[in-house]
Amino acid sequence: MELDDLSAFVTVVRAGGFREAARVSGLSASGLSEALRRLESRLGTRLLHRTTRSISTTEAGSSLFERLSPALREIGEALEAVHAQPDQPAGTLRLNVPANVAKTVLPGIIPRFLHAHPQIRVEVTVEDTHVDILASGADAGIRYEERLEQDMIALPIGPRRQRIITVAAPAYLAEHGRPQHPRDLLDHPCLRLRFSSGAMAIWEFEKGDEVIRIDPRGPLLVQPGSASDLLIDAAVEGLGVMRLFEDWLAPALQSGALERILPEWDEAFAGPMLYYSGRRQVPAPLRAFIDFTR
Repeated sequence: MELDDLSAFVTVVRAGGFREAARVSGLSASGLSEALRRLESRLGTRLLHRTTRSISTTEAGSSLFERLSPALREIGEALEAVHAQPDQPAGTLRLNVPANVAKTVLPGIIPRFLHAHPQIRVEVTVEDTHVDILASGADAGIRYEERLEQDMIALPIGPRRQRIITVAAPAYLAEHGRPQHPRDLLDHPCLRLRFSSGAMAIWEFEKGDEVIRIDPRGPLLVQPGSASDLLIDAAVEGLGVMRLFEDWLAPALQSGALERILPEWDEAFAGPMLYYSGRRQVPAPLRAFIDFTR
């Protein structure tokens, strides 16, 4: 069976469609479609449900994808290792990270890492949902402790403590008043995050042993990611109160465009962790990144 056809199948499933798979692979959508037809013909079973707008795996397709993904990755790493020199690791490092890490943590690490290892290429996928890093094609992920997968090796990366803080524009506070307690925010327009699942990011406040969770309303909802900058812009324009990572808000705070409110109720938590599977040999690019991070 042609290895290229198997690789085409994995690429299409991972990309979620033929058009996106063609974009990321450099192959044509028609060529990928033909490879899938050959593969299904040889196997004698349908692997994908196709519509004009989307694809989904059949039960057989899901099973094949789960087993092929790590196998093809191992083949790729083996080929890359042939070209790598012992003192100069080469190849591709694939990371799956949440948006705030891509925004506030990786900029201080990735450029320096690439300068130190010019033969390594880094691919970063930004996802805020819980993912299986092996099935997603990533070598490693970065998440917070409560969202780490089981049976993974994890080490700290970036700041060891982070905070979610509450902010508003000076003009907004002058017009609407400064909240003195988290429950006061129920009377204020609040700019919110909503996850891709549709679930709202509940606002949680901590003060000593007291924890308060509220679900305020407001004029703007966005999904986490680069759209979070839209929340910041809206807050700067005085449209309401927002909460986000302190590091992300640092420029607006330093310029005076936003002010912290309710600082005694800031939500603090442990910083992010780099995690990877301990069940297989660590690829050379990931090993170099682990050593650099440490």
